[in-house]
This record gives sequence, structure tokens and C-alpha cells, in this order.
Amino acid sequence: MSQISMSHSALRSHCCHHIKGSNLNDTTASSQLAIGITFLLQTVLGLWGNFSLLFHYLFLYHTQCRLRVTDLICKHLTIANILVILSKGVPQTITTLRLKYFASDSACKLILYAERLGRSMSISTTCLLSVFQTITISPMNSCWKTLKVKAPKYIALFISFWWIQCMLVHLIFPLYAIYVSRKRRSTNMTNTRDSGYCAAADLEKISGSLYTALIVFPEVSFSVLIFWASGFMILTLYRHSRRVQYIHKATVSPRLPAESRATQSILLLASTFMCFHTLSCIFNITLAIFNNPSWWLVYVTGLINVCFPFISPFLLMSHDSIVTSLCFLYMKNSVSPNLIRKM
Repeated sequence: MSQISMSHSALRSHCCHHIKGSNLNDTTASSQLAIGITFLLQTVLGLWGNFSLLFHYLFLYHTQCRLRVTDLICKHLTIANILVILSKGVPQTITTLRLKYFASDSACKLILYAERLGRSMSISTTCLLSVFQTITISPMNSCWKTLKVKAPKYIALFISFWWIQCMLVHLIFPLYAIYVSRKRRSTNMTNTRDSGYCAAADLEKISGSLYTALIVFPEVSFSVLIFWASGFMILTLYRHSRRVQYIHKATVSPRLPAESRATQSILLLASTFMCFHTLSCIFNITLAIFNNPSWWLVYVTGLINVCFPFISPFLLMSHDSIVTSLCFLYMKNSVSPNLIRKM
């Protein structure tokens, strides 16, 4: 009898553990499905917003309208955002929804290359946009007087130079990984990290000093410049508001000058970038500490990495309405061309 009771208790315990395990698996599957749907919405809306903004800038360029310097910078920021979403959002969406698994080593290298390139261009163009707007709104009698006149002429050259430099810098790491792999006659699987959609060599551990010099130091420098430019813009806007508050005292709702509105938009964009970039750095560092991080940490880190590319086009659209601009340009070029030629 005692043996029968013991067998019944063991069977009951096994059934309880099986039920708990199945409930845990169902909870994990539901959580992954929810994250997958979040990735899908983030990716689709992010691509739609960035491509809409990019088509807007291309439309302005092909209709022979002169782009503002800030529009030129924002166009390249949009391209960087698209790179990040395509290389991070799309693979994570496919993986979390269990549609396909990226196992090819070449595909992993290409995806990580595009992601790092987009990330570097995102922070550099955001920094350039903040610094340029800081120079633009500075007083003419300040030390920025000479740079204020010359800066617009060299923005396109600087952006082209930085694209080439980032392409070459980030090309070093996959080539370095191939070199190390061939030299050691192994795939170096002890230094790999599973990002959810592929496992690639952990280049930060393989070449720590090289990674710090070429990636970390520029990112920290750009972050410091963004903080400085944001502080300067806040101070300038505060002084401007104090200067004109008596002029608009009798007005119920005074309209801000165009330059002030543009500065506020860029300030909001830079602040949003720094918030998500800081969170991304914290989660990426946490991810690098663990050799086998949990799926939750991997996917949440991916979500945070795509947050700024997803939000930034809508921040820019809120400042400069695309529909209004397109309608205005259509009327300008099609409805009354004779009137424009006479002006």
C-alpha cells in the first residue's frame, strides 16, 4: 500500500511539474508573440515614416527646389534610420514571429555591417544637425560669425566624407573576424553572441582596443557635442523668449519665428535621440556582460535600438508637414507657372 501511495504521489508530482512547464511555455510563447507584433508595428510604421520623409526630400530635389541645409542633413538621417530598421527591425520581426531563422554567416556579417553603419551615421548626422543649428541661431557678433557664413558650404562634403569613413571603418570588423578565424583555424565559437536571428563573432571582445578607438570614442565625442549643442540651444531660446516677451505682451497667442520653431524641433529630436541612445548603450552593455543572455534581454534591447529610427520621422513631420509642402509645390509648379516666371 505504501508503494502504491508513493507511486501515486510521484505521478501527481510529475503531472504538476508538467502542467507548470506547459503553462510557462505558453506564457513564454505569448510574450514572444507580443514582442513580435510590437516589432512588426515598429518596423512597418518606421519604414513608412522614413520612406515618406525620404520621398519628400527627393521630390523637393527633383522639382528644383533648393533644400535647406537642415533638410539635407535630415535626408541622410532618414537613410541611416532605414538602414537600422532594415538590419535590426526586419530580422527581429521575422525571428520573433518564427517565420525564418538566419543561420548564414555571410548574411549575419552583412546584417551587422548595415546595422553598425546605420547606427554610426544616425549619431553623426544628429550631432551635425544639432551643431549646425547651434551655429545658425548664434548672434552675428559672436565667435561663430565666420563659421556661420562658411558652414553651409561644407555640410554636403562633410556628410559624404563621413559616409565613406563609416563604410571603411565598419568593413574592418568582418575582415578582421575572417582574418582571426583563418589564423586560428577555427570559427572562434567561444566568442560568439546570439542576437536572436543569427550568431556572429563577438568583435567587441576580439578586438577591444580597436573597437574602442574606432567606434566608442567617436560615439562618446558625438554625444558630448549633442549635449553641448542642446544646452546652447536651450539657453539661446530662453534668452530670445525673454527678449521678445514685452513685444508680444499685447498678443494673445504670439507666433514663434520660423528659426525658433526649427530650433525647438531639432532640440526635441536631439533630446529624443540621447534618451534612446543612452538606454540602448545601457542595454547593450548589459547584453555584453552575459555570455548566454535571456531572450527577453535580447529582444528588449532590439526594440530599444529601433525606437529612435521609428520615432524620428514623425517628429520631423510634425514640424514640417509633408502634405502641405507637396500641395504647395504642386500648385507652384503646375497651376501658375507663368505667374512664377514673371516674378
